[in-house]
Amino acid sequence: MTDRNDPYLIISSDCHAGLPTERYRPYLDARFHRAFDEFLAGRDARREEMTRLGVRNEDFAARWFSDNEEGLKGGWDSDQRIKELDGDGIAAEVVFPDADAVDSGTAAPFGVGLGLRGDQDPDLGMAGAQAHNRWLAEFVGEHPERHCGVALLPVTGEVGRVVAEIHRARESGLGALMIPSMWMDKAPYHDRRYDPVWAAAEETGMPLVTHSGAAPRHEYGDHLGIYVSEVTWWPARPLWFLLWSGVFERHPGLRFGVAESGCWWLPNLLWFMDRLYLGAHGGKKLSPFAELRRPPSEYLDRQVFVCATNTKRRELAQRYEIGVDNILWGSDFPHPEGTWPKTREWLRNTFHDIPVAETRRMLGLAAAEVFGFDTAKLEPVARRIGPTPAELGQLADQQAVEASWAASREAGRHWLTGQDFPVLGMRG
Repeated sequence: MTDRNDPYLIISSDCHAGLPTERYRPYLDARFHRAFDEFLAGRDARREEMTRLGVRNEDFAARWFSDNEEGLKGGWDSDQRIKELDGDGIAAEVVFPDADAVDSGTAAPFGVGLGLRGDQDPDLGMAGAQAHNRWLAEFVGEHPERHCGVALLPVTGEVGRVVAEIHRARESGLGALMIPSMWMDKAPYHDRRYDPVWAAAEETGMPLVTHSGAAPRHEYGDHLGIYVSEVTWWPARPLWFLLWSGVFERHPGLRFGVAESGCWWLPNLLWFMDRLYLGAHGGKKLSPFAELRRPPSEYLDRQVFVCATNTKRRELAQRYEIGVDNILWGSDFPHPEGTWPKTREWLRNTFHDIPVAETRRMLGLAAAEVFGFDTAKLEPVARRIGPTPAELGQLADQQAVEASWAASREAGRHWLTGQDFPVLGMRG
């Protein structure tokens, strides 16, 4: 697609799918069926606890399921899912677990979906992950050109089993790996015990991704504000563990991403880490960072991406600091905090004054490169369903649009370019 008003090829870097939990039984090894029955028996208690803590709103839940009953079946029904993607103008998607983010009715066995953590029982954790991965491979295999399935990977378990699951997941048709954002009482990600895991991910070309969800909820009491203030910090934390310990240096082909945590936090973090590495006054008393051979921002551009779900205007204003190609938009289908079923409206409100070429990168082309989508196969889909720049309100003089962002673009990462810090030109 080369014409300026060609439809956008949109790839959502963050969507969700999962069976109604009880239907995972055929995908579990039989020796775990009794434990699975016990897990199912505790669902009501877990739901009541989430309601008590304020994570679940009873009135909202009732309205959500009533208003979206048919579309929500797309969480596990392939035909319905394609219908919903088409309606949103989305040509392809990256598929994480747990379609139901309100009642947890599609939770992966033993809580290893978005609640994947390092302290789960090693046998149950791997069994639940493999059950979801087996089903997911079947699901994405029905329309493989439109889905990249994210395998669950309990990476803190026995290394040999973890590596074997990476290769098994790749052979089954899955394309990325979700690792726990919290290792709890297990070895942190700077530990060299994980090197075979990073090597296997690099060898298979499967990006590693963390996703928001897990958090030390037992510490928060019923203070919901504490949870929502921290929930995006935990999945970001592995980034600096991997970076400063030299994992990206030792494995230059490894890709790592943070999903559904926004990208508003990245510019200041990158500014701080670059200056520290480059010898800012506050870091001169420290020993050299021997594990790194280049500034953190160079590793970021080479190996890191952010699945910036429902990307906000403020984040787009900082895109030249973050890196346009490092921002991968996502719809979060079918979660209520995402853009579905009004994605086209959301895109118009968010991208209406962003240059078309940059919009194409953030809405799809960058994700295609990270997750290995075949854009030639997706272009006919995009021409049929994709919104055009005109539909996003982008038919204004592109030279004028480019000029309006010139100062921010030239400043870029101002701590490296020496330009003045740009004034944010966007609200929200």
